[in-house]
Amino acid sequence: MKTTRTILKAAVILMAVASVFSCSRGARITGVVGDDPNDKIVVTLLDAGRYNVLDTVTTDKNGAFKYVVDVKKGQPEFIYLFHGDTRIASLLLQNGEKAIVKTDTLGNYSVTGSPETEKLMEVERDEAEFSNKFASTTAKLNDLDPNSPAAADVRRDLTKQYISYYRSRVQYVMSNPKSLTVIPVLNQVVGDNLPVFGQSTDAIHFRNCCDSLMTVYPDSKYVKALADETKRRQNLLELNSRISNANEQAYVDIELPDVKGQRSKLSDIDAKVVMVYFWSSEVSGQNMFNFEVLKPIYSEFHPKGFEIYAVSLDTDKTLWATTLRNQQIDWVNVCDGLGSASPSVALYNVTSVPMVFFLVDGNLSLETSVTDGPSLRRFLQSNLK
Repeated sequence: MKTTRTILKAAVILMAVASVFSCSRGARITGVVGDDPNDKIVVTLLDAGRYNVLDTVTTDKNGAFKYVVDVKKGQPEFIYLFHGDTRIASLLLQNGEKAIVKTDTLGNYSVTGSPETEKLMEVERDEAEFSNKFASTTAKLNDLDPNSPAAADVRRDLTKQYISYYRSRVQYVMSNPKSLTVIPVLNQVVGDNLPVFGQSTDAIHFRNCCDSLMTVYPDSKYVKALADETKRRQNLLELNSRISNANEQAYVDIELPDVKGQRSKLSDIDAKVVMVYFWSSEVSGQNMFNFEVLKPIYSEFHPKGFEIYAVSLDTDKTLWATTLRNQQIDWVNVCDGLGSASPSVALYNVTSVPMVFFLVDGNLSLETSVTDGPSLRRFLQSNLK
């Protein structure tokens, strides 16, 4: 009898330990699909903007199902349930949560037991309401003569709808800076690929949300992806700012850090001819060109008013700096370490490296005739008389 009690006691302890272990590893979903007995539900995970299938579960005769999702501590997961091609539930689950889902095969659902999921439901309801209204108004516009007064009225109505919704989404992200639900809000698209947050100045909202979420979920893949998008948008904002401030000169200025980390501006260079040179130290052929062609030409023409502003598209700034030091390159060298994502790439529409532009007496040009040492020498002889 004692042995039996001991075994039972051990079994209870093991079950408790297993239960704790299961909760610590993930989140539990208990659901009922009201009109779907003995059918398949696909459980997916949002990853890099795509739905990755985790598993397929079968509902019982009452439409009920259970599933445990592996959710690490501090790394909530966006989980979506599908019936065929129809999304029937959206969840944002934290480690240890027990979410209860009630849904049908049309996607009319409710969730309890997960506060973040309840916020996500609110976000999706607001988005669906706006999208339906916007689509309905757009359909009216398509039936009208585009030059008619009625069409102009409908276009004004669409603009008002968009602005009103945009303001409501700005208010949402400002009111919920530490909720991961701001990420789908920031990425919402309306109609034919019209981003809700599509203005360059929206980079500020991305930055604020990213900074707040990093304090709570530094290891989340969703926050890391948001950080990448934030950087891209900030680069575009900087680019637009430079373009708007470029009216006083015939070219758009570049300001990037040099080898010592000090900011160096293209517009600060006082030379009659400036070669704006996009290159990469990671390409051995360009290193050879620097050493064998550019160095001798620079030594000859620099005293006559020639300067090189070399923009490196390297992502390894240590390799770049080492190359410059080893080759003892004296002209202006700058690099922001962003590679092809550098704002200067978009600024000058750089499609490949090396690419060369020239500033002659303050006027920018792309000299396609300058392709090697002899042609560069002829160009400088012609412009530095």
